[in-house]
Amino acid sequence: MKFKANSKNQILTLRSIVIAVALMPINCYWIFYSENMWWMQFATSMSLFFNVVFFLVVISGLNLLLKKHLPSLALSKGELLVIYMMMCISTSISALDYMQVLMPLMSHAFWFATPENEWAELFWSYMPEWLTVSDMRVLNAYYNGESSFYRANYMMAWIIPVLSWTSFIIVLLFVMLCINVILRKQWLEKERLSYPIIEVPFEITRDIGSIFKNRLFLLSFVLTGFITLLNGISFLRPFVPRIMIRQNDISYLFTSKPWNAISWTPLVIQPFVVGMGFLMPLELSFSCWIFYFFRKFQRVFASLFGIRGLPWSTTSPLGFPYDRQQSLGAYLALAAFALWMGRRHILAVLTKSIHNSGDIDDSKEPISYRTATLGLIIGIIFLISFCVRAGMSWWVAVLFFSIYLAMSIGITRMRAESGVPAHDLHYIGPDYLIPAMIGTRRLGHGNLTMLSLTWFLNRAHRAHPMPHQLESFKMVDRLEVSSRQSVYALVLASVIGTLISMWVYLHIMYQVGLKDHSGIASPPLDRLQQWLTVSEPADYPSLLITAIASAFTFFLIFMRTRFAWWPFHAAGYAVSGIEDWSLNWMWASLATSTCIKWVILRHGGVKSYRKAIPFFIGMILGEFVIGSIWSLSGLALGIKTYAFKNW
Repeated sequence: MKFKANSKNQILTLRSIVIAVALMPINCYWIFYSENMWWMQFATSMSLFFNVVFFLVVISGLNLLLKKHLPSLALSKGELLVIYMMMCISTSISALDYMQVLMPLMSHAFWFATPENEWAELFWSYMPEWLTVSDMRVLNAYYNGESSFYRANYMMAWIIPVLSWTSFIIVLLFVMLCINVILRKQWLEKERLSYPIIEVPFEITRDIGSIFKNRLFLLSFVLTGFITLLNGISFLRPFVPRIMIRQNDISYLFTSKPWNAISWTPLVIQPFVVGMGFLMPLELSFSCWIFYFFRKFQRVFASLFGIRGLPWSTTSPLGFPYDRQQSLGAYLALAAFALWMGRRHILAVLTKSIHNSGDIDDSKEPISYRTATLGLIIGIIFLISFCVRAGMSWWVAVLFFSIYLAMSIGITRMRAESGVPAHDLHYIGPDYLIPAMIGTRRLGHGNLTMLSLTWFLNRAHRAHPMPHQLESFKMVDRLEVSSRQSVYALVLASVIGTLISMWVYLHIMYQVGLKDHSGIASPPLDRLQQWLTVSEPADYPSLLITAIASAFTFFLIFMRTRFAWWPFHAAGYAVSGIEDWSLNWMWASLATSTCIKWVILRHGGVKSYRKAIPFFIGMILGEFVIGSIWSLSGLALGIKTYAFKNW
C-alpha cells in the first residue's frame, strides 16, 4: 500500500497515520487519569468525544498556519478526518466502559479473594489462566504501585492475557466492521440517514477552517469559552465568582408521597449539550426529555400503588418499573426494525456473496460483500471458539453474541438516524439477559464465570466502537473518495489502539497502584458470587417488561413512519432510562435546545436554522476546547482542575 502526501483522493497518508498513532498514548494517558484515577470529566460517556474534538481543533488550527506559510505541507481535509476517525476508535477502546474495566478484571478475582467471600473456592478454578493474571508477586506491584512494569517477570506474566484479549477485541471490532459494510448502502444511500454526530468534525475541517471566520460561531465560542474559563478559575480560587450552569437538584420541590418518588432530578444547562441537541432532529430532542419524565411518572405510579421494588432477584438489576429492562427492549426492537427494513438489501448482499451475481454493486464499498460476509462468518466462529475455550458452552456463546451484536446494531442505527448524544444502557446486556432467560442453575460455573469476564463489553454502552466505524464510512462518502481507505484506517486504529491502551494502563498502574482504583471491576464478581451461592430461576417479570418495551418501541416506530404529525421518536424512549446516567444530566439542556430550534424553524424556516448552526457548534467547541485545556493543565500539574463535564 502506497501513501501519498497530498493526492486529492488519498486521505490515508503516512503522515496522517503517524500523527494519529503519536497522539494515541497521550490520549490514553489523558483518559485513564481523568476517568479512572481522578473520576472526573468522563470524555467517553457520550457520543461525541470531546478529547478527540479538541485534538482535531488544535491540529486544524496548526494546519491553518501551515496553509498560510507552508501550503505544500498543509494537511488535506481528508487527512484531518482520518486522524479524527482513528482517534475515535482508539478512544472507544480506552474508554471507562471498555479497557478500564477489562484490565482490572483480569486480576481482581485473585487479589481481592478473602476467606469471607470464598472466591477462591467458588470460581478460581474456572478462571482461564490465559485470560487472567494470578501471580501475587506480579500483582503486588500492580496494585500497590511504586514500581515499574518493565521487569521481565511482570511483562512475561501479562503477555499471554494481553495478547489473548487483544485478539478477541480486534476480531470483535472487525466483525462490527463487516456488519457495517453490509448495512452501509442501505442506511446511507437507500434510507438516507442523517448522521448528525459527524457535523461537528466536518464543520471544523470545512474548507480548512472556514467556520472559524463565522461571526456567530466566534460569538458563541468566546462566550462559552469565557464561562468555562471563569468557572475553572473559580474552582481553583473560590473567591472568584462562578457562573452557575451546573447541578441544581429540583427533587426537594416534591416532598410528599407519591411525588417524592421522582428522587434525584438535576437541573443542569450545559452549553455543549444545548449545541448537540440543536443538531439533532427536533422530534428526537423532544422525545428524549419527554420520555425521561415518562420514566419518572412510572416511579410515581409505582409509589402510589405500592409496587416499587417488586419483584427483585440477582439476575435483575432493578425491580419495578424495570427501567433498564425497558431500555434493553427498546434497543433490541430498534435493531430488529433496522434489519427488517434492510431485509431485501441483506438478501441481495448474501446472493452477491455466494453466487457473485445480482443487481447490487459493491465496487464502491469499503470491502467487497463477499469479503465482508466471509469475514463476518469467520470472525463469529473465532469469537465463539474463544469463549468455548474459556469455559463457555457453545450454545451460550452463540446466544451471547447474537444478543450483543443485535444491541450493537440498534445503537449504531440509532446514532446514524438521530445522533443521540448518549446511549448508556448500564449493567444490562447478554450477561444479564441470558441468566434471566434460563436461570443460573442451568448455566453452571463455567458459563457464569465467562459471562462475568465479558462484563467490560456490557457495563455500559456509552463508548461503543461500532457507531464510530459507520460514521467514518459516512465521512469518507461525503469526501467522495475511495471508501476502502477508511477500512485500513479503522483496522490500524483497532490494532494499535488496543495495544497502546493496554500498555499505557499497565505503565500507569505499576507506578501509582491500582488498589484504590479497582472498584469498577467488583460488580461482576460480586454478582458471580451471588449466582454461585444462591441459584436463581428465570426472571420472567423482567423478561415480560423487556418484551412489552419492545412492543411499545415498535408502536412508536409504526406511528412515526405512518403519520407525519407524530412527535415521539423511539430512540428517545430507548435512551431515556433514569437508572442510566446521562439523561439525568442532559434533559434540561435538550429541553432548552428543543424550544430554541422550534422557535427558529417556526418563525425563520430552514434557512434561519442553517444560519444558526455555526452558533451552536461554537457552543460545543467553546466548552470542549477550554474544558480540555483545563483538564490537560491539571494533568500536567498533577492537580484536579475544573471538570466542565463531570458525568
